[in-house]
Amino acid sequence: MTEAPARILIAEDEPGLRMGLVDGLRSEGFETTEAADGAAALELASAGGFDALVLDLMMPKLDGFTLLRRLREARNDLPVLILSARGEDSDRILGLEYGADDYVVKPAPLRELVLRLRLILRRARGGAAGPDRVQFGDNQVDFAAYSMTRGERRFGLNRKEIELLRYFLAHPGEPLERERLLREVWQQARPAHTRTVDTHVFRLRQKLETDPDRPRHIHTVRGVGYRFEAGGE
Repeated sequence: MTEAPARILIAEDEPGLRMGLVDGLRSEGFETTEAADGAAALELASAGGFDALVLDLMMPKLDGFTLLRRLREARNDLPVLILSARGEDSDRILGLEYGADDYVVKPAPLRELVLRLRLILRRARGGAAGPDRVQFGDNQVDFAAYSMTRGERRFGLNRKEIELLRYFLAHPGEPLERERLLREVWQQARPAHTRTVDTHVFRLRQKLETDPDRPRHIHTVRGVGYRFEAGGE
């Protein structure tokens, strides 16, 4: 049986760019629907029926950051690829904090956009088994809302942070090699860049740990990788 084409919602207010995206993605076998402003995009995305959203940040009626935040607060896990001319690190970080799956800076080659879009679709279709909410230590994690709270503070989680945390929770107390994490969380058949794991662990520690320099939950295993303890030590 032939797999149905992925349905992509394109939220872009500039007509020329929007039509270029429509033509390019359709030529690659995607089905597309357009939204010319943030309010229309939020209404369409909330109604469902799409496999991913390509989201501009600077749109009338509702900006992309606000749209994304509202989607995640409504526990909508539609995969989102931000496509924006805003390339500052602060914008990238904020987009990921709000729950975007990837962030691409304009102008971007169509091939790069398609590859990144297919990657997040493949990850989303793989699914992530487990409960929507978990609590350990001082942390309450809401996976469906891409967020967690520790005390009075609330943090956003991006999809990869969610996948990594789920994996830690499924393997408590085990020494987990960086290469294993890359294979099983990132699906890298030939792991090469273990710093990817370290970067994501650093970000998770900033959110999970009261004192990231003296972690209670994600411990470094020297020469190996990491060990997760839900109750802390």
